[in-house]
Formats: sequence, structure tokens, C-alpha cells
Amino acid sequence: MYTRLENSGVEDICYEQEHVKKVLSAVRRNFDQYFNRFLDTTGGKSISIEDVQRLQNKLGIEVQKKRKTGDLAENYKTIIREAIDGFEKDREDYQKIFRKGWLEDLDEDADVFKSKTLRNECPIIRKTLANRRAKELDKYRASFSRADADWLLHVVYNLCVFGDEYKKNYDPATYENAQIYQDLDLCLLDTDDYTAYGVIGGGIKTHMLYKVHPALFPNRSRSAIWALWYLTNKETFGCQTDSEFLMIDLSKNIVQQNYFYPYQLFAFYAFEIYKMLRDKATEYNAYIDPDYRYVIVDAFLEFIAMEHDDEIAFLKSQIKDGGMGYA
Repeated sequence: MYTRLENSGVEDICYEQEHVKKVLSAVRRNFDQYFNRFLDTTGGKSISIEDVQRLQNKLGIEVQKKRKTGDLAENYKTIIREAIDGFEKDREDYQKIFRKGWLEDLDEDADVFKSKTLRNECPIIRKTLANRRAKELDKYRASFSRADADWLLHVVYNLCVFGDEYKKNYDPATYENAQIYQDLDLCLLDTDDYTAYGVIGGGIKTHMLYKVHPALFPNRSRSAIWALWYLTNKETFGCQTDSEFLMIDLSKNIVQQNYFYPYQLFAFYAFEIYKMLRDKATEYNAYIDPDYRYVIVDAFLEFIAMEHDDEIAFLKSQIKDGGMGYA
């Protein structure tokens, strides 16, 4: 029987290449059904042709035909443009934080970095701390309050250096040739030096890197993990503890996205989804700028999670003791 590795977030089998191939095969089988609605609804911002047709049938109106290819092409271009515009709105806030020299100079001011920079100037942490409606974030606020300021600064500095070095070694001409998850060389991000457990965990640290380097680091958000569960049609692929994308504890009525999911695996699945979206862009005469490759992936995964909002809300409502939120 496969068991979970300490802090790995998944069973041993999930790292095996045959398992990864099975997951990707399921993603590819289910991709088109979501992409077609993604395109038809302009990323969830308009009503789909199927919904229009159902309403027309109900009202006895002549049914509208399928959207023209040209209309769908314009929809895709709009999705890409609006996703990038939305992404850029607060990007500068993260770029101001991820400055190696500035972080080095803060060595004696870690407390200020925690109480001012992270609490008030880092959008994802600021919003998470301010979200009083989500009961599951109470643990996050408590963890942030207790967290050692020097360690938080150390982790952010390490993330900054990792991002800078990764970008320095990035070759746009060969990047998309990666064949296995090890080719992306992101395993270090799943180690302690790049994690402040409970405060800067898998969700927040990868969001930070994503906002600074959207060509290189996909956003491992809560919605993204839920989306992978749906993209794989909730299959378990031989895992003993149900889907690798969920955390299930029936004794506590907990069903939640797996917020410990390894980034090296998530990034590879996001990379493969990007290539599917890129190929669709070619088909519809649209263009995804590689400098923003993971922005469109994030928009697509957010859309999938949104499609299942009601079910996700129901599953999360079963939680008694709260989760870890973004961390």
C-alpha cells in the first residue's frame, strides 16, 4: 500500500511517470468539454449558446445556431486580453517585494517586513488576513501572528532568489520541450527552505512567484487544485486515499482541496494544460504571449472551478474545524 510521505502531500505513486501519464490522459479527455464552454461564455462572462438554446426552446422561439468560428476566435482573444489586464492590476506590488538587494538590506528589520510589508503591502496576504467571513482562515490569522519574522523574511528572500535564478536559466526556445515533471526542475520549491508552514505555504508562495514571473511559475491556487479534480473526472488512479487533489477525513467531515499538493507535479500539469491552450490559440488564430503563459492557464482553471461552484461550496461546508486557506 502507498502511504503519504511527510510533507509531500501525496502518496508515492503520484510521482511515478506512469501515474503522471494516466493523469494527463484524463485531463486531455476532459479538456475539450471545459474549453468549449470557456470559449463560448468568454471565460464565464457571458451566457453560453447551449443556455440560450434551452431558454429559446422553453419559450418556443426558433433555436439559435452554433456560434461562428470567427465569434469564438474573438472570444478567445478577449479572454486572453482581459486575463492579462486583470493580472497586471496588482503585479507591481509583488515586484516591489521580490527585490533581492532590498530584501538583503532588511536583515535587521524583519519585524517591520512582517508587520508592514507582508501584512499590508502583499495583496494575497493582506486579503487573506482581512477575510473575516471565511471561518477556515482563522487558523491562518493565528499562524501569521505567531510566525517568526526572521523566518518569513528568509523564506521570501529564498523565493526571490529562486525566481531570479530560474529566470536567468530560462531558454524560451527549449522551455516548451519539457517531457517529464523533473525537466521543469521545481522540486526545491517543495522543501522547507522555501516554505513557512501555515503562512507562506504552497498557495501563497507560488502565487507570489506567479505574479512576478508568469511565464515560469503557474499559480497553485485553491481553485486550480479543485479544477484538476474535475479535469481528471474525480478519478483516483490507484491512490489509496481517494483523489490526490483532495484532502478527505470522514471522521472530521473534512473534504477540501489538497493544500499540500506538490508544486513540482502541479506545475507540470499546468505546463501541459498551457500547451493545450496554446494549440487552441493557433486553431482560433489567437495568440498567447509566452511571457504570460500561465495567466491564461490560471484563467482556465478558475473558470472550471467556477463551473462547479455549488458542489465545491457544499463539500467545503462540511468542514468543522477549518482549513489552512491559501497557505
